[in-house]
Amino acid sequence: MPGPLLETLRGANLSRRPIWLMRQAGRYLPEYRELRADKGGFLALVYDTDAAAEVTVQPIRRFGFDGAILFSDILIVPYAMGQDLRFLAGEGPALSPRLLDATLESLVAAPERLSPIYETVAKVKAQLSPETTLLGFAGSPWTVATYMVAGEGSRDHHETRALAYRDPGAFQAIIDAIADVTVEYLSGQVEAGAEGLQLFDSWSGSLAPAEFERWVIAPNARIAATMQARYPHVPVIGFPKGAGEKLAVYARETGVNAVGVDETIDPLWAAREMPAGMPVQGNLDPLLLLAGGAELEKQTIRVLEAFADRPHVFNLGHGIGQFTPIEHVEQLLGIVRNWTR
Repeated sequence: MPGPLLETLRGANLSRRPIWLMRQAGRYLPEYRELRADKGGFLALVYDTDAAAEVTVQPIRRFGFDGAILFSDILIVPYAMGQDLRFLAGEGPALSPRLLDATLESLVAAPERLSPIYETVAKVKAQLSPETTLLGFAGSPWTVATYMVAGEGSRDHHETRALAYRDPGAFQAIIDAIADVTVEYLSGQVEAGAEGLQLFDSWSGSLAPAEFERWVIAPNARIAATMQARYPHVPVIGFPKGAGEKLAVYARETGVNAVGVDETIDPLWAAREMPAGMPVQGNLDPLLLLAGGAELEKQTIRVLEAFADRPHVFNLGHGIGQFTPIEHVEQLLGIVRNWTR
């Protein structure tokens, strides 16, 4: 019997809304900070499969969320494609050689770098009850490409956007290569035990409409179609952060099973504009969770009521903040679990 999260992602409109939170495994938890201090660097933690599995189940053990999401990083895909990956203290991830300076063909693929992630999935799956849905994930091609091209994160992704305008053929090859590896990576996660998948397009909001169609919608549609053909029982959540009014087109054209809504979108608009019956996920502002109190309760209920007439997974509009108090998460859980449509 599937758990409530999986049921909802498959289209059931349940009275009690399932809940999980993006970045629920991480720095706001004291048990995570203790383990991280013991293990050292972030990448070392990801590749220690016992530790990564422990991090994944920590929030389930503490809060009993309806979904566990794999503890990993979207940049594992370029790492497997042959770029070197480092996480620099205070600066974030760094990939080399960056594709502004090197060709895609010069990279030497290292698919063995994916195998430990599958081991983590299997170890997590063995620890979860049947009611808790295990979610795998990957970054969407556009977002992954912004890091591969520039070698690091940036505010407006101008170098990647300029390359896409200047040489769309070369950039299409990068997007296609990322999509190919992503399909195999997600397939490996499903084979290891993932029951649902999320595609994170964290930087989709930086694109003009025509570019959004080509670099966000088209590759995500290809990935979703391939995964659904291979694993029709495994729902795919698409999360194009910053898409704004383009979210409705994304929901209609990508073929994902469910769509994540970020905190900048009015939930009443999303409830009205998303395809009829499509499950939605979101979209409380993470800063409300940081603040807590009466406003957290008010806005949580507003989100729940806005999506009352369709399948809804309660979540944040983006990741939980590092300094979020544990008691505020407990407050949120109490509100969601005591609400019924």
